[in-house]
Amino acid sequence: MAKAPHIKSDKTQTADSAQSERRKKLRRIEIKTRKLSAQVFSGSYHSAFKGRGISFSEVREYQFGDDIRAIDWNVTARANRPFIKVFEEEREQTLMLIIDVSRSTMFGTQTEFKKEIIEIISGILAFSAITNNDKVGVIFFSDKVEKFIPAKKGKSHIMRIISEIDSFESQERGTDLAEALKYFNNVSKKKAIAFMISDFMTGRDFQKELGLAARRHDFIGIQVYDKRERLLEDVGTVLIQDAESGVEFFADTSDKRLRAQVQKLFDEQQVKNKVTFGKAGAQFVSIDTTANYVTALMKMFKEREIKR
Repeated sequence: MAKAPHIKSDKTQTADSAQSERRKKLRRIEIKTRKLSAQVFSGSYHSAFKGRGISFSEVREYQFGDDIRAIDWNVTARANRPFIKVFEEEREQTLMLIIDVSRSTMFGTQTEFKKEIIEIISGILAFSAITNNDKVGVIFFSDKVEKFIPAKKGKSHIMRIISEIDSFESQERGTDLAEALKYFNNVSKKKAIAFMISDFMTGRDFQKELGLAARRHDFIGIQVYDKRERLLEDVGTVLIQDAESGVEFFADTSDKRLRAQVQKLFDEQQVKNKVTFGKAGAQFVSIDTTANYVTALMKMFKEREIKR
């Protein structure tokens, strides 16, 4: 007896379509981040974050122009012609991405949410790291540590990280940078390269925890923000919801004093963040969602190269 044909329900078809779209989106992100890493960032990453030192690699025959101080006299004596020692950089390091997944990252008034920019930047850094034979790990945080992915190598590992960033939906509203840094300091005993990628919308002081992290590790903060968080557009009275507290209120955006106050509060927080990172000896970079993040990251890498 012939089996009846299997007909998918509308619900199943919708789920399949959503899965297909998500796979396509992740593939687009992979292509974009790998391309940028390969063409632009891989060499800059290597130069900005040197390995731990140098180690002996091999001996080879002396060539004109080689440093005579590198001559291996024992091998030279046995071969009856000059050989030199070749050293290479001990490259393998660990990159830790400390990523904000709080509700406030799901905001954007331009073409992309802050979360989407964070995802792209994380992908670029991760692919640059594995191209340079480094391991990559991730800490997701909101007002608590949501998830920890231990550092590993490999493309499949990086794609898992990108997929996790894309799909992660925190149930917590707040942002606690101090808690995330405390966790990072506990799990990262060996020196690492660490990027904290967040909008840095927090009221709690994190100077102590950042200072400890920056003393042990190569630490950089990347802030991703939307320009409307600083400059309110005059669109009359609107209903605004605080993404982290959930509080809703009406605001008259035509009020110049209100717009000036919003700008003042944002600028004061920016100064506070920069001072906090400066005191810790860590680097701090701010990127607007409408800005060219490639240019901003390249500038950051160049500044590190100069300082080295």
